[in-house]
Amino acid sequence: MSGAVVVTVFVVVGLLAPWIAAHDYDEQDLSIALRPPLWSGGELAHPLGTDEFGRDTLSRLVYGTRVSLMVGFFSVVVAGLLGTSLGVLAGYRGGRVDALLMGVADVQYSFPYILLAILIAAFWGAGLVSVIAALGLASWMTFARAARASTLSVRESEHVLAARALGARPARIVLRHVLPNIVAPLIVFTTFQVPSRILAEATLSFVGLGIQPPMPSWGNMLSQSRGYLLSQPWLVALPGLALTIVALGVNQLGDGLRDRLDPRMKDPLN
Repeated sequence: MSGAVVVTVFVVVGLLAPWIAAHDYDEQDLSIALRPPLWSGGELAHPLGTDEFGRDTLSRLVYGTRVSLMVGFFSVVVAGLLGTSLGVLAGYRGGRVDALLMGVADVQYSFPYILLAILIAAFWGAGLVSVIAALGLASWMTFARAARASTLSVRESEHVLAARALGARPARIVLRHVLPNIVAPLIVFTTFQVPSRILAEATLSFVGLGIQPPMPSWGNMLSQSRGYLLSQPWLVALPGLALTIVALGVNQLGDGLRDRLDPRMKDPLN
């Protein structure tokens, strides 16, 4: 419940960003640049201070919530759809199809995940859609392995064998008898992937291949503020704290779903 509350609060903040934020995320005023937060002698109009361009930090954090959550959730959707499709296909068909698809996954596993995302983002260019696609394509094999493992455990079950004996087509068996029985562990597995995608977006933005200014994300806020770490540490601490809270919230939600859907499931890959 605590994880669900945290995730819900951040989703609502992201959806209602234009109404919650007191200022536009790109509204600049150099006369009030680098103002401290309220607890360090700042002013009520900018309770979390301002950045080097005089932009309101709180408003940029609010808008950055929308961007970072979109990247985290939709990149997992891309990876999940592609990886689950290939994993179910490999697990159900077996033989050469299984060897080929898992061989491709193993080859991709040999490269660091974030390096692949950086290469894909560099090829397509920076931007929201490119970041989502890059993170999704760089991590599909994780979902493929999880879906394949679950499919192998369901493929020889009695109801699947009965459907096959009655002459049901493979596509119907997969859609009606295999997928419904593997969706629970995949849902849990998905929740554990979201925080890492949000952190990966922060990494891409930090190296200049993520969300481009003036559109804020927690990652590019960290990147742009690193030069002020010693003089104005709140510029780095606040987006970092937001990243930490969301990551913890989603992980707590995943733990709760795992315990409720299947208390015996300690590792979704097994």
